[in-house]
Order: sequence, then C-alpha cells, then structure tokens
Amino acid sequence: MTRWHLAHGRHLDIGAKSLLMGILNVTPDSFSDGGEFDRPEPALQQARRMIGEGAAIIDVGGESTRPGAGAVSAREEQSRILPVIEALSSDGGTLVSVDTYRAETARLAVAAGAHIVNDVHGLQREPDIAHVAAETGAGLVIMHTGRGREKLADVIADQFLFLNRSLEIARDAGIPDDRIVLDPGFAFAKDGEENLELMARFGELRALGFPLLVGTSRKRLARHLVGGSDEGRDVGTAATSVILRLKGASIFRVHNVAVNRDALTFADAVRERETVE
Repeated sequence: MTRWHLAHGRHLDIGAKSLLMGILNVTPDSFSDGGEFDRPEPALQQARRMIGEGAAIIDVGGESTRPGAGAVSAREEQSRILPVIEALSSDGGTLVSVDTYRAETARLAVAAGAHIVNDVHGLQREPDIAHVAAETGAGLVIMHTGRGREKLADVIADQFLFLNRSLEIARDAGIPDDRIVLDPGFAFAKDGEENLELMARFGELRALGFPLLVGTSRKRLARHLVGGSDEGRDVGTAATSVILRLKGASIFRVHNVAVNRDALTFADAVRERETVE
C-alpha cells in the first residue's frame, strides 16, 4: 500500500484495489467525446455519472491532446476548466485532477480546488509546473511522451531516459516522491507495435519505484485490434486494463468507468489470490 499525498490535505491509498480516473474533456475537439461535455452543465452531469460508477478521480482537461489537434490559448483553456473544477470541488468529496502542461493553468486549477496535476509533457515543456506542484502540495502525474523528440529504439530504455529526466526536474523543485505517479503515455508518438511492446514489458517499469497510471482508453491500439466503435474500443480498453493491472498498474484513466470497473474487479481478485498463495 502506498499513500499518494495530494493538495488541500487529501490523499489516496494505492495498492490492493484498482483506482479509476474518469476522463472529462471540456473541449470541442477531443478524439472520442469532443463537444459532448464542453459546457459546465453536461460536464458536471458526466462527472457525477462517472463518480457514481466508481471513479476515484475526475481528470478535467481543456485542450485536446489528440494528434494534430490545434493548440488553444491559456486563457481559453482556463475558461473551459476552472468553472467545472470549482463546481466539482465544492462538495469537498470529489478528487479532481487537472490535465495541463501549463504552469499558470495548474496554479489556478489547484487554487480552484484541484488536487492533482496531470502533465502529458512530463514537466519538460513548462518546467515551472514542477514548482507549482511543489508550492501547492498537489499530487503529480508525470507522463512519458515521444512527441517533439528523438526516441531511443528500445521502448523501455526510452521510458527510463525520459522519466528519469522528469524526476530530476521534480526533485530539483522539491517535490517529495510520495506525491508522484508515473504514466508511460500509451499512444503518445508510439505506433501500434511500440504500444504492444510497452504493454508486454510493462512490468519492467516497476523498477522506477513509483505507482503507475495508464491511459489506453479508446486509443488507436484498442481501435486497431477490436474495431472503431466506442463499444469495441471500450472492450479493447478493458482488456488492456486487465493486462496492465496484472503487470503492476494501479490507476486507470478511462472514458467508460463502469466497463473498466467490472473488468478490473476480476484482475484484482486474481492479484489477491496470487498474493495469498
């Protein structure tokens, strides 16, 4: 059991049971649900639905990270997400994550009530975001990406190269290890074969010594193998969730909370039996 310390005096215990992070894209152009929740009312309805289905965290994002998506200004990103974060955090119970690489957006989001900063650039696009996390006490998700850089040929070697650099930035900023979770960044400048190799060798990432979060939900690797519909992609996502849980992942960032919750119940039961035996 590992205790993940978060902003505003909160924490999350990571270990015996899978934890689900519900994806809430407050955007018009995200690859799966763009435009569905880009206003506060439907966004809050979706968040409450995911919480009811078992999400431990709601991850709120205001800029699409799909390949080829256009960037938005910091002001636009903030105008999309801050009202939703404020509303979600007002009840005092919901754990909220902000999906951003911008230091100022992260600072405002935590001030609005967010507990976690989820940076898809692993602190390496705006390193000041590490100082925001340190100063606010936010939990931090550091994600690996291959975008905008030359990768090593070996997928695991590249994970260690990138993530160790990110961890240096975090430690230099004064972030304690018990506030950090790592994400290998499935599909972020990784082709189908690289994603499968990363999945097959996922257990090697446990050597980094941090809890692991994964985000395979409805991405190309699921669509490639099981079809293009949301239903097919959700089945594929649930399959990858089970595989990765058995290889050591703890937190699962998903669109369809209920399907992954049910699948991960079986994975947790198998892990428990392995531990007992």
